[in-house]
Amino acid sequence: MEDTRWKKFKLCGDYQVDMRSLYLAWSTSAGLEKWFLRKADFFTVPQRLRTANEQISKEDTYTWYWHGYHNDVVQHGRILEANGHDFLKFSFTGNSIVSVNFSTRNGLTIIELEQTDIPQESDPTKNLLVQCQASWTFYLANLKSVMEGGKDLRNKRVELTSCFK
Repeated sequence: MEDTRWKKFKLCGDYQVDMRSLYLAWSTSAGLEKWFLRKADFFTVPQRLRTANEQISKEDTYTWYWHGYHNDVVQHGRILEANGHDFLKFSFTGNSIVSVNFSTRNGLTIIELEQTDIPQESDPTKNLLVQCQASWTFYLANLKSVMEGGKDLRNKRVELTSCFK
């Protein structure tokens, strides 16, 4: 039987922000650039670049650029599901899959992020599960800070190395 403990993880966070605003923070270029990415480009199936506030759709592709890195460090992927309200799913690093669920409970919006199909790595220094779990934990905290009126915690300077960029 295969050990799947190193192939997936789940994180969640609670936010004092309405669900619609949080969904848009994940489903538009402008939203993602506020808390997660330096630049987020989404392309429709006929390869039209979506506008900054236009919501993503299933089968869109993306090109993402990170703060703290030059333009040669880029993430490409595909939107696998986007229902426009409370669920997103996209391909991610190492052909893994990230699913993001939004719900409300006790006056808060809850985000549950699950990353699955993480490839196992024999070299512990390249362990994608550990790297992604730590990074998503930081970015979910940054989302909370930005959306609830706090500071943007990202390192935006290429000349400074950091564990969290």
